[in-house]
Amino acid sequence: MDMVRGHVLCCGGTGCTSSGSEAIIQEMEAQLAAYGLDKEIKIIKTGCFGLCALGPIMVVYPEGAFYSRVKVEDVKEIVEEHLLKGRIVKRLLYQETVTDDNNIKSLNETNFYAKQMRIALRNCGVIDPENIEEYIAVDGYKALGKVLTEMSREDVIKTILDSGLRGRGGGGFPTGLKWKFAYAAEGDQKYVCCNADEGDPGAFMDRSVLEGDPHSVIEAMAIAAYAIGADMGYIYIRAEYPIAVKRLEIAINQAREYGLLGENIFDTGFNFDLEIRLGAGAFVCGEETALMTSIEGRRGEPRPRPPFPANKGLWAKPTILNNVETYANIPVIINKGADWFASIGTEKSKGTKVFALGGKINNTGLVEVPMGTTLREIIEDIGGGIPNGKKFKAAQTGGPSGGCIPASLIDTPIDYDSLTAIGSMMGSGGLIVMDEDNCMVDIAKFFLEFTVDESCGKCAPCRIGTKRLLELLTKITKGQGTMEDLDKLEELCYSIKNAALCGLGQTAPNPVLSTLKYFREEYEAHVRDKVCPAHVCKSLTSFVIDPEKCRGCSLCSRQCPNDAISGKIKEPFVIDQSKCIKCGACQAACKFGAILKK
Repeated sequence: MDMVRGHVLCCGGTGCTSSGSEAIIQEMEAQLAAYGLDKEIKIIKTGCFGLCALGPIMVVYPEGAFYSRVKVEDVKEIVEEHLLKGRIVKRLLYQETVTDDNNIKSLNETNFYAKQMRIALRNCGVIDPENIEEYIAVDGYKALGKVLTEMSREDVIKTILDSGLRGRGGGGFPTGLKWKFAYAAEGDQKYVCCNADEGDPGAFMDRSVLEGDPHSVIEAMAIAAYAIGADMGYIYIRAEYPIAVKRLEIAINQAREYGLLGENIFDTGFNFDLEIRLGAGAFVCGEETALMTSIEGRRGEPRPRPPFPANKGLWAKPTILNNVETYANIPVIINKGADWFASIGTEKSKGTKVFALGGKINNTGLVEVPMGTTLREIIEDIGGGIPNGKKFKAAQTGGPSGGCIPASLIDTPIDYDSLTAIGSMMGSGGLIVMDEDNCMVDIAKFFLEFTVDESCGKCAPCRIGTKRLLELLTKITKGQGTMEDLDKLEELCYSIKNAALCGLGQTAPNPVLSTLKYFREEYEAHVRDKVCPAHVCKSLTSFVIDPEKCRGCSLCSRQCPNDAISGKIKEPFVIDQSKCIKCGACQAACKFGAILKK
């Protein structure tokens, strides 16, 4: 048997794949073969490492060298210098791993990883997601074996209840309680479902778990099925996640081959199998009853509750539905115990939460932190702060269903109750950071455009109400709003919240309400002064040329698509505001900073 002396872990998640990691892996295979190292060095294509801003990522063990922004042309140097001669290529290292004495330190010592605690993401970037044996090597399916051979169904449910785990899909409902209701429900057939639809703009937590550790979800669903008395499960995943779908299919087939899905699992008489259902990208199918309706082959629309799915769900049978991240916690809770999990986080929000950190932030990517970690710690320590020296203005949590948290509340602990108290919500875990250049009225308008487009139309409050909200916001961003419109906005928001059929409609006004509450002066500036303080809303923005800085080079005039700029060479040029379409091409072209946005 050949001795492997090193491992090269290459990120095969969607982010790095889109940046060319597949070509890097192919080049690595070719270079290793060329130097006769293909038997000594093993290449492993993993899931996401989390630090997406530095992709494509490659980590070489046993040294633990973390190479970032790797290009195909860098591979030959890594093979020649590091893998052949033992000299780490320091120019390609993630600079935070380089110590003062020019050595390298562990990733866990860097700012991005130091405050994280990876439970749901424990295997992402660590194992080959397409190899079940690697999952088994890190205690995979140990929890399933334990519950089937050592625990009663009641014991499993009590463990999940005692852990304090709450749903990570947005609602935050106690997971164990949901299982308890389904366990107690009468029915000759019960189902277990997984919500992997993940429709929030900017959210990619569930996708990354499925790409990097699909077996953890399969194992957890089997545990849930045993607990409630189900023998069939469905994973509902959007078709726009091809890598996640492919790895799920591979993992399900491997689990069947190993007898971990199917009949008589672990020789206990327990039967359970899984099927994948592809969603077409409808945001409303993130709502549990709409998702189940879609699995049944019908148009994805929410149903009135009660009855709740635990009693009457899929095909009117008792059903539980949890999202990917919730399931990813289950095997660890079983293996390490409810008390261990409950010791992490806050009194009412136990464990950790995964966030997709995006927007105006240096370290975009996936982060997993204990509940109660402050927004400041996530943005400044883990996220590395705001790029280009700009000031932090707000953070949006919960996607279109969430709210904007202002800079004045940056020390807010991130947990279910704290976010709800300030008018936001945990949601599935999207965290969009905004700086001083963002217009909060425009942000509210952006999310309403999404909600209007994605409304299923079943109930009038959502179908009509969100459309009226968007019309008011559009009117305000065009400089045509009145102070009375602000009162109408607020009144309409509360009407929709109180009357919409499902949770998605009820939370659709949150971005408007939170920005009205914390950034009302921006709304008033749009209405009263007819200006956009952030210079974002085109109708309230103008480009002007500073005659003191203009060199008369005519470059701006030549770039203008509407002939709105005129002047003589070596003399200041002028913009005709009646012709200007506010595209910004002139400002981008000017080399002297003479064109200002006002």
